[in-house]
Amino acid sequence: MITSLLIANRGEIACRVIATAQKMGIRTIAVYSDADANARHVQLADEAVHIGPAASSDSYLRGDKIIEAARQTGAEAIHPGYGFLSENEDFADLCQQHNIIFVGPPVASIASMGSKSAAKAIMQEAGVPLVPGYHGSEQDAATLKQKAEEVGFPLLLKAAYGGGGKGMRVVESAAEFDEALASAKREAKSSFGNDKVLFERFIRNPRHVEIQVFCDEHGNAVYLAERDCSVQRRHQKVLEEAPAPALTERTRKAMGEAAVKAAQAIDYVGAGTVEFLYDQSGEFFFMEMNTRLQVEHPVTEMITGQDLVEWQLLVASGQPLPLAQDDIQINGHAFEARIYAEDPDNDFLPCTGTIRHLRTPEAEAGVRIDTGITEGDEISSFYDPMIAKLIVWDVDRERALLKLQRALRQYRLTGLTTNIDFLHRLASHPQFVQMNLTTEFIQQHEQTLLPAQDIDLARITTEAALYDIVSRQRRLDATATPWQQANALRLNEAALHNIELQYQGELHNVRLQQTATGFVTHHDDRTTHWQAWVNDDQLTVVCDGKRYQRYVSADDQELTVFTEQGPVTLHRHKVTDTLVDEAAHGGLVAPMNGTIMEVLVNKGDVVEKDQPLVVMEAMKMEYTIRAGHAGEITDIFYAAGDLVSDGDELLAMSEEE
Repeated sequence: MITSLLIANRGEIACRVIATAQKMGIRTIAVYSDADANARHVQLADEAVHIGPAASSDSYLRGDKIIEAARQTGAEAIHPGYGFLSENEDFADLCQQHNIIFVGPPVASIASMGSKSAAKAIMQEAGVPLVPGYHGSEQDAATLKQKAEEVGFPLLLKAAYGGGGKGMRVVESAAEFDEALASAKREAKSSFGNDKVLFERFIRNPRHVEIQVFCDEHGNAVYLAERDCSVQRRHQKVLEEAPAPALTERTRKAMGEAAVKAAQAIDYVGAGTVEFLYDQSGEFFFMEMNTRLQVEHPVTEMITGQDLVEWQLLVASGQPLPLAQDDIQINGHAFEARIYAEDPDNDFLPCTGTIRHLRTPEAEAGVRIDTGITEGDEISSFYDPMIAKLIVWDVDRERALLKLQRALRQYRLTGLTTNIDFLHRLASHPQFVQMNLTTEFIQQHEQTLLPAQDIDLARITTEAALYDIVSRQRRLDATATPWQQANALRLNEAALHNIELQYQGELHNVRLQQTATGFVTHHDDRTTHWQAWVNDDQLTVVCDGKRYQRYVSADDQELTVFTEQGPVTLHRHKVTDTLVDEAAHGGLVAPMNGTIMEVLVNKGDVVEKDQPLVVMEAMKMEYTIRAGHAGEITDIFYAAGDLVSDGDELLAMSEEE
């Protein structure tokens, strides 16, 4: 049995692996970059080794540094997690050369499935149905474009070595192909160290159903049900569930057996996932096989009662699978919601910042949170913007969904923009509740999933002011002098609190008169009586006899009120700094912290509206910044390789008259 394990990863998956390994009595070793010196996974591990600068290319993607850390600490095995080096055959081979157990499949299996092109060829030979496309080795742009025109549009471009939506582009027409190809290749090279791509016909409105498979060194192979991962943005999953709803037992069994057959065809060992497109006719097509543990593995654990990381460690130690196929039981239903630092109202653009306030759902049966983040941590531009995974389980889909909705409302986080409220709208959407799932779900229901915010600002500002006053009064010593108390005492006058708050640049003056029994407001010739109590971030309010609760986060800069419509952030006293206004200066600004990958224009160039100008990378994703209007480039402030901050002016341009 493995006795010492190095986890070659970070964040929530590193914490997840550490938890199971320590439960099994295995000594754990973490690795960390400069940016992660105080990270949660470093704190949880028995030992930790520094491996380099913040950039993953200089730390978590450096196989040589990770091997050296394993040798220094006497680690018998390395668990790669997912992402980074988890599907890198060279790293698996490096482990083998140094007599270190790689907790994953054999090198040959990674090689077979690590290339999506090779995987398609294997599946085709095995008789598994494939979507029409091109998976060949010829990678020059002219050949790829010719092949694309032969297959037909729309197409889905994919990085041949990788996953997670990186290097993936939908190409609607031949006119878009060249730009999409160049972008996909750059992103693939940056994320996976290989810019090879493949493409296939883009099937609209399919479901994305995947099978969890497990194999050992003794010839045993099983599948542990399936997961539906259809709800995605930017080709990345945001909400997963198991088992897949509205799937016939016949299809479920056929998919599971096909997945096992695929694994056995490459002599697979360990945890893997075979992904299928499932169309409305009931047919399914092989997409790819991921030779690692998936981000969404917890939903499978919840419905099977099995610890898949424990299975990995047992198999890596040479032991047989804990269960045979007939022994695997499915119970209930589970969901996983991926909580990201991103702005759904701005094309899901990743966000950076420091988590100022963090409260998670109440502990109860069937609620699980996998995270590597704590209050006060910074979400930087160096890594994936995932903050946590919220996983829930209950006896059936309806009850599990209600539990998910409630838990999302209880998840409170400030300091940066997140997708928590969006996830709640998604989980509450009638079409999602009715199981009308497709990979186009978010695009199809964008108007209802991203509605214009309609809030009662007068009530919200009053609630924020009540929380601010009552919480300050609670903090003061009851024995303080009248001059030290925050009760707005005035000689011969009513005790009046005057709180100035700003929302979207507009000033709101909240006047609360404190009485012996509570507070009074006067608004539009109407007098309202309030009572308020504070416990941590919970505000209990009685308004004209109606009692309810709100959650509020407060610091010296802002107050955030968590409403049914989502969090509303109010700033204290002064207008907060805003990004440089493009219309005001005629230039373009960075939408987030990141790295300039390529500047596509020169000073003096005349450009058209929507023409690509700058390509930047942030949080392992690539973004193209385009001209907002036609004009001439008058100045360029950054070059390829430069680091930029949110709001930095990248270039200036005149507007065509």
